[in-house]
Amino acid sequence: MVSNVHPLAVAFVAVAMAAATTHAAAQNVAQIKRASGGDNCVGCNLFQADFSGKTLKGKTFSHARLRQADLSLGVFTASRFDHADLRDVNFYGALAGHADFTGADLRNASLVGGYFQAARFAHAKLDGANLGGADLIGALGLNQAMLSTACGDAATRLPSGLDVPACK
Repeated sequence: MVSNVHPLAVAFVAVAMAAATTHAAAQNVAQIKRASGGDNCVGCNLFQADFSGKTLKGKTFSHARLRQADLSLGVFTASRFDHADLRDVNFYGALAGHADFTGADLRNASLVGGYFQAARFAHAKLDGANLGGADLIGALGLNQAMLSTACGDAATRLPSGLDVPACK
């Protein structure tokens, strides 16, 4: 069957569909601004947000999308990140003691030098996460199977009886 559709029309439709798909996954600037100002943001799209150096203690980011966000050197003590998409997030030097990461996706995240004492990690995904120098003493819900897919170094502090492979 021969089609009478112009090749440029086909290309236009393909580009429009790709743009629509990309836009749907893009960050929500209004939600980032609200969260950055200290509002709770349950289920928000905070993709690639910059919360570096922010103090957001006790805030709720449950079920939020924070993929590739920068939370380095921030203060997130007792904040809730349960069931959040935290893939590729930078928690370098962050203070997140007593935070809730239950069911969070922390694959390929950097927790380097962060403070996560007494944080909850039950059912979290840590595949490829870098825990180098992180303080996870008293963290709840961590198990050896989870840690075996992450990496750390000699300065990584873990609950008694757990270890993590060295980062390569």
